[in-house]
Amino acid sequence: MVDTDDVAAFTDLYLPTVNGVTYTIVLWRDRWQRYRGGTMNIVFAEMDGYEACDGEFSLPSVGAPLYPRYRLGLPAIPDGLETPDVVHVHTPFTVGAAGVRFARKRDVPVVASYHTLLEDRVHQHVPESLVPSFKRTCRAYEQAFFERVDHVTAPTSFARRHLLEHIGADVEATVVSNGIDTEFFRPVDPEPFRNRYDLPDGPLLGYTGRHGPEKNLEEAIDAVAGTDYVLVLAGDGPARESLEARAEAVDADVRFLGFLEREELPDFYSALDAFVFPSPVETQGLVALEATACGTPVVAVDAGALVDSVIEGETGYRYDSGDLEEFRWAIRRTLAEGDRLADLCRRRRRMLSVDHSLEQLGRIYDDLER
Repeated sequence: MVDTDDVAAFTDLYLPTVNGVTYTIVLWRDRWQRYRGGTMNIVFAEMDGYEACDGEFSLPSVGAPLYPRYRLGLPAIPDGLETPDVVHVHTPFTVGAAGVRFARKRDVPVVASYHTLLEDRVHQHVPESLVPSFKRTCRAYEQAFFERVDHVTAPTSFARRHLLEHIGADVEATVVSNGIDTEFFRPVDPEPFRNRYDLPDGPLLGYTGRHGPEKNLEEAIDAVAGTDYVLVLAGDGPARESLEARAEAVDADVRFLGFLEREELPDFYSALDAFVFPSPVETQGLVALEATACGTPVVAVDAGALVDSVIEGETGYRYDSGDLEEFRWAIRRTLAEGDRLADLCRRRRRMLSVDHSLEQLGRIYDDLER
């Protein structure tokens, strides 16, 4: 049995990009030293706007085909990276593949995280006629990649089922939530935030994150049209302009706050009466967990990982995608039960914490034999 203290993490996604994968890697690295007293070095594809710090190793990169926002790193091992107790790969692309080869060459176990459903966004990047073949290619590639590692962690039971049953990967897989920083995400006084952005007392609904077509935010706008609810959308993305046009067309009271600094997020969540999350493509939905940790119940689509992340009648309510009446019903019920749900959300804070996740992760590392 391995007493795992030192980890080398390989990822194609890293700073300065801000998303669920990079957030998880940064948080795990910070807390791993506190939890285990070891190191978690990071090997990543370099991007403009970020310089590697101690324990970080950047690899030369090129633009990713079909995904211009991302980079593919040279599949190499950087100089100076010492042999760890375990390798953890967070992406199945060039840097992740380099991590698997590094682990095999140094004879150490390799764990992979299943963060992203690759095929779910194919239709955004290729012509409709090519979508079926590209999806088959994605599934075949994911199956081959994940069957090369010793163990896979998936953030929700939905993601685990998807990998084992839909992708068909023959792997050992364990559900380990990515976890959130509950020291940071906590209930706070909402009044300063409401006043700063001139927001009404309520009912106030909101979402923060990427404004992309896959997030299905038009459904949230349509749900508040014709009601006295105010929808607050924080963040940005390629769908921002079309969302603004949609809100005007249906006469919905939608406030676009733009990108918020991280320090403002607990204030944002605490200011809401409910967090709305209509995205059906999540493997975990960290923003839903952040809202829960701040004592804010969630109204989410009954699809993807949100089936697991939002507990019906405890941390919020779910609705069938595309059913506006059910969406509005879920909003009304959440608002009516706001005090009860907020109390139950706060009681789940420990289970949501990254420390709880790292306890599980550490046991998986330790159980892997050289």
